[in-house]
Amino acid sequence: MEKNPRITVVTVSYNSEKTIEDTIKSVLDQKYDNLDYVIVDGCSTDSTMDIVYKYRQYLNTVISEKDKGISDAFNKGIANADGDIIVMINSDDVMIPEALRHVAEAYDGKHDIYCGNVLLENPETGYKCREIPSTKFPVTPFFCHVAHQGMFVSRDAYRRFGGYNVDIRYPMDLDFLMRAYRMGATFKHVDYDIACFRAGGATSNSIIKKRKDYIRIVIANGGNIFQAYLFYVYLCLTQIVKHFINMFGSDISQKIRYRKTLKKRKTGCS
Repeated sequence: MEKNPRITVVTVSYNSEKTIEDTIKSVLDQKYDNLDYVIVDGCSTDSTMDIVYKYRQYLNTVISEKDKGISDAFNKGIANADGDIIVMINSDDVMIPEALRHVAEAYDGKHDIYCGNVLLENPETGYKCREIPSTKFPVTPFFCHVAHQGMFVSRDAYRRFGGYNVDIRYPMDLDFLMRAYRMGATFKHVDYDIACFRAGGATSNSIIKKRKDYIRIVIANGGNIFQAYLFYVYLCLTQIVKHFINMFGSDISQKIRYRKTLKKRKTGCS
C-alpha cells in the first residue's frame, strides 16, 4: 500500500488565544502533503478566531458555533473529515516534528486505530513523562493508558463503532476506546512520540468531577456497578499517589526518559 494516506487533524478550541497558534503551527510544520486540517471552535469570545483566520488559506474546514462540549466538537470534526485516518490535537497541544510521516509509514489500511506515544507536561508541577498507549481495554481498564493526541482512527472505524458520547464531559476517549475494543477493533502501536499534551486544560480536572463519567463508562461497556466503583477507587488512589510524588519530587526515571526525547528531537513542548 502507498504510504501516503490522507490524514485529518481535528483541533477543537474555546477561548484558546494563548495556545492555539502554537498548535496550528505545529500541525502545518509537519509539511505532510496529504493533510486535511479541520478546526472546530465553540464560539470563542477572545481572539482565538482572529488567530485561526490568519492561517485560513492552509485550513480545509473551519467551524465556529456553539456546541454541547468536547465530545460534540470532536464529532463535528469527524463529520467534516475526509482523511483515511483522523487524530484529535486540541488547542493546547502541539504535534512533534515528523509525527505524521511516521504514522503514514506505519499505516497499512488493515487496522482501525493507530496509537502513537504522547509526551505529557504539567507546567504547574513540572511533571513530565511519556505515555505509551494501551491497545487492550477490558471492562475494568486498570493501568490502561489513553492519549487521544496520538490516536489515529480510521473513518470506517468511527462509522462502525460510533463517535464520542456527548453525555460524557471528560474521559470520552476512554469510553470510545473501550467500546471499540469490545466491538472488535484492531489496534497497531506506532512507536513514535506524536504530540505533547499540556496538562491543566478541561480534561485535567479533578477526579471527583469525573466520577459519574467513569461509572457510566464501565457500566456502558459491559461492567457491573461493583467493577465501576472499583475502577473509580483505583483512579482516586492513583491520583493520591501522583499528588505525593509531586510533593516530594517527580519520578526521576520518567523525567530522564523525557529529557532524552527532548534532546533527540526538538518537540516544541515548552
